[in-house]
Amino acid sequence: MSELGIFFGSLISLLLSAVAYFIRQLHTDFRKVERDLSEVKTTTSLIKSEFKNGYDLLNQKVSYLEKRIEILEHQQFKNYEH
Repeated sequence: MSELGIFFGSLISLLLSAVAYFIRQLHTDFRKVERDLSEVKTTTSLIKSEFKNGYDLLNQKVSYLEKRIEILEHQQFKNYEH
């Protein structure tokens, strides 16, 4: 009977060791995922900032060209009147 108890005790100890190992691996994987997620957030914010700056610059250029066209149209209209 005591041999059976020792066997089951050893088996339970072995199984708990395996569970502890896999929990430790899972915890390590979660840390890696958290770090990767942080990198993705940083990269996403950088890309968003770059696109916003590009979009703002493009809008400035479009506004400048619209004003130039308006001035040229106005000059052309004045020349046509005279």
